[in-house]
Amino acid sequence: MSANNTDTPIKRILFLCVANSVRSQIAEGLARHIMGSRVEVASAGSDPSQLNPHAVATMKDIGIDISRHYSKSINDDIDTSNIDLVVTLCAEEICPVLPGQIKRLHWPIADPSSSHDRPTPEELAASFATARDQIRMRTEILAGLLDLPSAPMSQEFHSSIRVTDLPASTRFYAWLLDTWPREWTHRYATFIRPDLNLNFVLLVSDGKTLHHDTLYHLGIGVADRQAVIDAYHQALQFAAPIEKPPRTTWKGTPLHELWLKDPDGNLIEIYARLTNAELAEKPTDELPVFLVPGTGPADEN
Repeated sequence: MSANNTDTPIKRILFLCVANSVRSQIAEGLARHIMGSRVEVASAGSDPSQLNPHAVATMKDIGIDISRHYSKSINDDIDTSNIDLVVTLCAEEICPVLPGQIKRLHWPIADPSSSHDRPTPEELAASFATARDQIRMRTEILAGLLDLPSAPMSQEFHSSIRVTDLPASTRFYAWLLDTWPREWTHRYATFIRPDLNLNFVLLVSDGKTLHHDTLYHLGIGVADRQAVIDAYHQALQFAAPIEKPPRTTWKGTPLHELWLKDPDGNLIEIYARLTNAELAEKPTDELPVFLVPGTGPADEN
């Protein structure tokens, strides 16, 4: 999967700024270091000058050598015929434009060499390090988006948040979502927007214990039982942490469900509602039924 969620892979990336002396050079070095052989990386400028030695120094500080880089012209030195993604890094300047139907990203990074003051060497080094670190985080995010495997086909999105003043928050979100809540109690208010495939719950933060599985999580609704099973295999392919394997639960709202955990430990429920025929199969003990053999004990609740 590519950065713009199409089937066209991103294989060649061009970083652009005006002088091709600092930001695009740093980006080129970082992308080559982070992405390796996955993509071909280049940088250029609309009015190239020369590689800034402070850019070389700030990259050396993190173990990356760009001393052999040199400033290149987008018009004369770069073959732009097969570029898949262009990333511009200008902030105050007018960025160069590459014509054609090309995926584009804009990262407005302030030029650390353009200060009108007279910074000390320490201040100048800090300015370059700030630009470098801003570009590095963006580049690491981009690297993680270039090879996404297939994802569950969602039909509904569910989210629950905690609020300190339930009446005030209910009024606010009724205005923001342009609808009254479907229902509310002294503990929660539930908003439904079918046109947005949205199920949004406000939960009062009153110090009482609430069940995290059903109240504090993100939820993605999918079509049916098989879609939950498919999501499990997709999660394995992606190496997503599995909190609970796919199963059918009967207590509360009967669901086919799979629980994942994101990198910060937040829970995500991928779920499908049961058909009438599936509801008729409810066991007398109402214990969960695991949907993939060997994924969990039969007596887990």
